[in-house]
Amino acid sequence: MTIDVHEGIAAIQAVNAIPAILQVVCETTGLGFAAVACVTEQRWVAGAVRDGVGFGMKPGDELPIATTFCDRVRSSHVEVVFDDAANDPAYCGDPITQLYGIASYISVPIVLADGRFFGTLCALDSRPAQLTTGPTVPMFRLFAQLIARHVEDQMLVVASRAELAELHETHELREQFIAVLGHDLRSPIAAIQGAARLLAREPQSARALTVIELLQQTSGRMARLVDHLLDLARGRLAGGLDLTQDASRPLAATLDQVVAETRAAYPGREIRALCTLDRPVLVDHARLAQLLANLLNNAVIHGAEDQPIEVRAGLDEEGAFRLSVANGGAPIPVDVQTQLFRPYYRGRGGSNQGLGLGLYIAAQIAQAHGGTLTVASDAHATRFTFRLPLAG
Repeated sequence: MTIDVHEGIAAIQAVNAIPAILQVVCETTGLGFAAVACVTEQRWVAGAVRDGVGFGMKPGDELPIATTFCDRVRSSHVEVVFDDAANDPAYCGDPITQLYGIASYISVPIVLADGRFFGTLCALDSRPAQLTTGPTVPMFRLFAQLIARHVEDQMLVVASRAELAELHETHELREQFIAVLGHDLRSPIAAIQGAARLLAREPQSARALTVIELLQQTSGRMARLVDHLLDLARGRLAGGLDLTQDASRPLAATLDQVVAETRAAYPGREIRALCTLDRPVLVDHARLAQLLANLLNNAVIHGAEDQPIEVRAGLDEEGAFRLSVANGGAPIPVDVQTQLFRPYYRGRGGSNQGLGLGLYIAAQIAQAHGGTLTVASDAHATRFTFRLPLAG
């Protein structure tokens, strides 16, 4: 695969060591001009230049590829080097030496680790110089290898950044799509819920009432899924969840309402609730209700059906607000516990009951309040606990 010239030049100019290498090359050999060039079949472009002879070239300048010895280096992967063109049988009278007034010259290939030819490290002067014998050629080869390594590293960094930017853009588009989709789904779901409520008020057969109840439960679940999607998108796009905190309303009433709604939705499950709050708590009531609803929904789905779900709310011994939901059933393995608050995680038997966002959203609500949401699970119970330190 051919090197992209613009990418190659940018990589050369980003390597801080190259100007120092060119300085060493000129001072060691006595040559007045040295350059690192990106070379392809069609182009020779200078990436870095040290010009002490007034050659007039600067980084980014280009020479016709056919008028360079570097084209021969590219095709053969072998260096071109001579001490004095006028006395060298191979280069005496060469049109390139006459075109640029070259007496002494060296050009070595810069080859990347994958075998691609990148360019050349070259140097020249209008005066003869001792290049073909002694340490000059080995030194140029070593510098060429060093430049290849640095250039390749730089190109990998640029490629990684580009890939990361593309992934970020794709991620943002996905989150925006989720937000738009969730918003557009709200209206038809609300219409279904409204129609179900209207039908429930009219005289119906037992079979019709069963269908209406199923419709209400299903549409309610759909509404919760949409809310989770919108919360996910809102949190990802805006950098977190917005809170409207209020300490004037009794929190116990908010929590009791969530418990009552869950009991109504799952009449076959026993839910025990104990709230011992004796002081106001500064929270977003709607968000805390959502947190509790998510925890209760998780307990209903994953807990043992023949064991009660326990909800407790109050202040702990350190004066922090604590809200917990516990259920019986098989303990959650420790390795699974560490994954529970990740978005889209649907462990614990691979349930198809949702998108795997409920616990993630609950954890985000806890974090937005400045609190924590943790899980503890053993053979006796699985307990999720929201803890919020209270000011003064």
